[in-house]
Order: sequence, then C-alpha cells, then structure tokens
Amino acid sequence: MEPIIIVLIILVVLVFIALIKTIQVIPQASAAIVERFGRYTRTLNAGLNIVVPFIDTIRNRIDLREQVVPFPPQPVITQDNLVVNIDTVIYYQVTDARAATYEVASYIQAIEQLTVTTLRNIIGGMDLERTLTSREEINAALRGVLDEATGKWGIRVNRVELKAIEPPTSIQDSMEKQMRADRDKRAAILTAEGIRQSQILTAEGEKQSAILRAEGEAKAAALRAEGEAQAVRTVFEAIHAGDPDQKLLSYQYLQMLPKIAQGDANKLWIVPSEIGDALKGLSGAMGSFGNLGGGGSGDGGNAGGGSERREKPSITD
Repeated sequence: MEPIIIVLIILVVLVFIALIKTIQVIPQASAAIVERFGRYTRTLNAGLNIVVPFIDTIRNRIDLREQVVPFPPQPVITQDNLVVNIDTVIYYQVTDARAATYEVASYIQAIEQLTVTTLRNIIGGMDLERTLTSREEINAALRGVLDEATGKWGIRVNRVELKAIEPPTSIQDSMEKQMRADRDKRAAILTAEGIRQSQILTAEGEKQSAILRAEGEAKAAALRAEGEAQAVRTVFEAIHAGDPDQKLLSYQYLQMLPKIAQGDANKLWIVPSEIGDALKGLSGAMGSFGNLGGGGSGDGGNAGGGSERREKPSITD
C-alpha cells in the first residue's frame, strides 16, 4: 500500500505544478512572451491566461508603462572645438512586446548608444553659444532620430531632455565674469535711472514750490498795497475832515525831515516843492510867537531875516 500512496502523492504534486504552470496571471500594463519548444507562439496580455504546461514557456515579461532612463554625462565636441559634458534623460514606452524581445538584444543599451551618437552629430554642428541656448532644438532633433530608429524595436520615445550642459572650466569662468559685468551694468543703469527720476521729481517739486511761493508773495503784495492804499485813503479823509491849517502842515514837514536824513547812505535829499510854503508858514508862526512874547521890532526884523534865509534851502544832487 505504501508504494501506491507514494505514487498518488507524486501525481497530486504533478497536477498541482501543472495547474500552476497552466494558469498565468499577467498584471495590468504588462505583457508576457510565450514560446512553444523555443518558438514564439503568442503574447499574453493583462489578466488570467491559460498555457500548456511543460510545453509552453514564458520567455520574457515586459513592463508597458512609460519608463525614465537617465544616461551618464557624455563628452561632446562642439563646432568651435570645445568639449562639453551633456546629461540626458529618455522617456520611452514599449508598444510591441514581441519586437522589443526579438528585434534587439537589449533595447536599453541600444537606446543609450543611439542617443550618444545622435547627440554628438547634433552638437558637432553647433558652437558653444548655440548649444547653451538651443536646448529645445536639440531635444526635438534627438527625439525625431530616436523615435524613427526605435520604432522597429517596438519602442516609442516620448521625450528627450538635456539635464545639464557643462562647458569647460575656463569657459565657465569667462561666462561668470561676463554675467557679473552684465549684472553690474544693469545695476548701474537702474541706479542712474533712479537718481535721474529723483532729480526730476525734486526739480518738479521746487518748481511747484517756487510757483506757489511767487503766487503767495504776489497776493501778499497786493493785499499790502491794498491795505496801504486804504490807510492813505483813511488818513487823507481824516485830514480833510479835520481841515488842518498851514501851521500844522509845516510842523508835520519838519517832523519828517529827521527820518529822511537817517542812514549813512543818504547822500541825496529830495525836497518837495511844497516845503517852501511850509517854511513860510512856520516862519510866520514863529514871528507871531516872538511878537507876542514882548520882542522889539528889531528882533522881529531879525526873525524875518531868519525866515528869509530858510526859504532858500540848497538842493544837492
């Protein structure tokens, strides 16, 4: 009985292994290549699949999702004989699992070598300045060449990006100095523009201030003139209302003479034409005062003589 039990156990194990090999579960966004006696039979898609155990074998499982592969820096010579190191990143996707398995031995290595070769051809026709400023052009050219070459491998190149373009150290130092000079130049221009704008605003402010000051002074002068005119008018009306005589006017003229003579710079006196009449009236008043005080006729004659001399003041130009 024991040999029969052993045989049954072996049969059960074989059936279990056969079932495992018969049922193949393929994850989503994946594919599997099935070979029968070493020859391609079919491609298994996502889901539950049945194969013939011990006859069909799974050759390769391929991820159909988009893949990102960075490549190490590659030295490339530009048109002006400068060596630059360029890092690239490839975004690709397997569209045909059978072609990716049988048309190329290693599509990753093939894409890398094709990228390096194409990159050297493209950069070799550009100088350094154009290389640094034409990333979009280089990306488009690389993508076109890679997409065309990898199409027969069942690969679609979705995008190619240049991570970094590193020129030689000496060129980097020169570029840094140039950028520093450009920044200093822009800073100087902005500073000068700010100073110019500030001066313009200051001048505008001073202009407006001068205009307002002149307008204020003009209004003040007008108000002062109007006040003085009103004062003169008031004094004139008061004098006429008081009906002053010649003696009072003569006395007022004499009170104003010391004020006219004040100051060392007064070299020229302008004597009004009415001063003679005023002095005559004052002389007559003084003569009358002397007579009333008991003076003789001789004194009156002397007073008259004094009045005669005061009537002839000299006018010095």
